[in-house]
Amino acid sequence: MHVLTVDHISKSYGEKILFQDVSFGVESGDKIGIIGVNGTGKSTFMQVVAGIEPPDAGSILVVGGTTVRMLSQDPQFDPEETVLEHVLGGDSAQMQAVRAYAAALRELELKPGDEALQERLVRANQRMNEADAWGIESDAKIALTKLGILNFDAKLGILSGGQRKRVAMAAALIQPADVLLLDEPTNHIDNESVAWLEGMLQKRKGALLMITHDRYFLDRVSNRTLELDKGKAYFYSANYSRFLELKLDREEREAASESKRQNLLRNELAWMRRGAQARSTKQQARIQRFESLSAQGPEKAAGKLEMSVASSRLGRKILEIDGLGKSFEGRKIIDGFSYIAVPEDRVGIVGRNGLGKSTLLKLIAGKLAPDEGIVELGPTVKLGVFSQEREEMDESLRVIDYIRESAEQVATADGSTISAGQMLERFLFPPAQQWTPIAKLSGGEKRRLQLLRVLMEAPNVLLLDEPTNDLDILTLTVLEDYLDDFPGVVFTVSHDRYFLDRTAERIFAFEGNGVIEQHVGNFTDYQAYAAAHGVRAAANESAERKADAAATKKPAAEDETEPAKPTKMTYKEQKDFDTIDADIAKAEAALQKVQEKMEASASDSGLLQELLAEQATLEAKLEELMDRWAYLNELAEQIAANKKK
Repeated sequence: MHVLTVDHISKSYGEKILFQDVSFGVESGDKIGIIGVNGTGKSTFMQVVAGIEPPDAGSILVVGGTTVRMLSQDPQFDPEETVLEHVLGGDSAQMQAVRAYAAALRELELKPGDEALQERLVRANQRMNEADAWGIESDAKIALTKLGILNFDAKLGILSGGQRKRVAMAAALIQPADVLLLDEPTNHIDNESVAWLEGMLQKRKGALLMITHDRYFLDRVSNRTLELDKGKAYFYSANYSRFLELKLDREEREAASESKRQNLLRNELAWMRRGAQARSTKQQARIQRFESLSAQGPEKAAGKLEMSVASSRLGRKILEIDGLGKSFEGRKIIDGFSYIAVPEDRVGIVGRNGLGKSTLLKLIAGKLAPDEGIVELGPTVKLGVFSQEREEMDESLRVIDYIRESAEQVATADGSTISAGQMLERFLFPPAQQWTPIAKLSGGEKRRLQLLRVLMEAPNVLLLDEPTNDLDILTLTVLEDYLDDFPGVVFTVSHDRYFLDRTAERIFAFEGNGVIEQHVGNFTDYQAYAAAHGVRAAANESAERKADAAATKKPAAEDETEPAKPTKMTYKEQKDFDTIDADIAKAEAALQKVQEKMEASASDSGLLQELLAEQATLEAKLEELMDRWAYLNELAEQIAANKKK
């Protein structure tokens, strides 16, 4: 079924044409991947399609009754709203029914004998049935859990940017939409969450448009590809793998056409040089033909990134880690880890969010001190750190001045030197753009600029923390080629499975409770090993248990089978029932203490990340206690009711 039409839309910023005269239709089963170099206007294109930003020309036609929802890179939020309130905050009939039922239930709990409230609950119950909304809250909690958000009552204002993005993603997935638009949905989530999201979107029935750099994700989810290139849009009815084949065919045809044009141009030029007599109509036609062929010159080819920056000499001793241990507030992050780096090491670091991957890089870089063990760098080591935390940039600086702060010129692999301006050109910053303020760059262009600055310092040990976030596929492809020839050592924390498969030859897998397992091979090799040996992180098992416990139940009257009526508690249940209130109070006090520390540490991003990890652990523990409390109290009420009978 046709749901949306993009009709001849164009958009420019100043003299820069982002896209021009783009038209296409969207069917309900379409899953369209949007790709292009950073700065080509992918996010702007998405906003125009979503109706958030108007086009300069053309229009977006939405079929009557079609709902369009977009998850942007920087979603808006109310800091006082809770996680679950935000996810259930849509205006659909189902969301309204869920909120009405929850409100009626809360009020009736405060006034259990109020007949008016009982009648209101009955109506809300009927409305839930009519909207088929009983599974919505359960689905919301499961989605949040799968995305690593365990405290459903947390205020959005205290969450990190990455956590808020995951909450917004859960809302986008749960709230009904005929057309869903996702801008970089795999940023800020770990490999397991990416795999879950991939499965969700594969099964989704509505239309989907997404911008993503994750090539495995794009290949497995999309069935159409839209490429934005130099203001034009190219459409392919194919996933990413097939798109690459079709694009190669297109470029070969264009190259053949250009070769033919140049041959014709040479013939015409030879005739012109022999002397054209303009008074002849036939000769005048040939002059016009020559001018036309000259004017048809090929569009300037897309720039090619060349990362030929030389690295500093690396001695025999590179990095030695022995008995490394690190804890935060009694929680073990790294326990007894040892490793000796060898020349040309390529290490990928994986694991669920909050287990300590970035902490390991900070320990190697000397930004954190270990509690136990040692981290020793060799005397010739020159670190290059590309962090996932966006570096503070003076956005009033011009692009070239930002790079010149690092180096006026740089040595290349062949021993020659090039200027900062020439290096910027190799990184797709043409001369005109080099003199513009950084503030005018897109988010991806800023990340590319930061990467250039790191590499211009000629490091020989690279620490890359989520390097694929906000970089386009072309930049990633060339970065991968650069790392192939990089003579130093590379440690990479990443959730991008394709990038890890291309660049890693050894995996450090954070399994929980401070355990780091080492595996030889790339990420796919590690996945195969984990599947064969049943390797599962403790945090993942806890999350799955919580997801099961979080499901919202229908009223007991609607259950198909009546459970056996309990007559008494077991010994363990009675023991837990006697202490559960004190345990909850203790957990809440610990969580409150951590939240106070977070507020006091707002300017210390490193400490804040560690506190967020600790908060997640405490929240998971509190949720388990609350689930246990609800179960035990319900059980006690049932036993009391059975005794009266």
